[in-house]
Amino acid sequence: MKKCDYCAKEISYYDQYCDENCEKKALDFYTMREKYTKPFSFLNIIGVFLIPVGIFLSAFEIGLGSWVVSFALLLLGATVFFLPFPVENMISSMKIKKAVLVTRLFGAALFLIGIVILIIKLFF
Repeated sequence: MKKCDYCAKEISYYDQYCDENCEKKALDFYTMREKYTKPFSFLNIIGVFLIPVGIFLSAFEIGLGSWVVSFALLLLGATVFFLPFPVENMISSMKIKKAVLVTRLFGAALFLIGIVILIIKLFF
């Protein structure tokens, strides 16, 4: 049996979605992804660039390094949590609903790691 492209319920071979609600949610997801792809990419590039910069600064025992890494992880975590755009392979294997959930959990984990680093830097 074929599965709904949004929620992964079993559907007829001729359908793409199980009902209009799933079709609307999938269309909303693709519209949002198309609309916010550039800001998402820009924020991810900044966050990914700042992590090695912070590690480089930490290697020379400059106190700013852990702050930069913490900020980068907070930025990446918030970006991935609020704009959960999983890759196409993830969508095709898990379908949209589950892929977005897993992506949001990953963003929350990045944000939590950034908070932990920030707390360690502030109190130790």
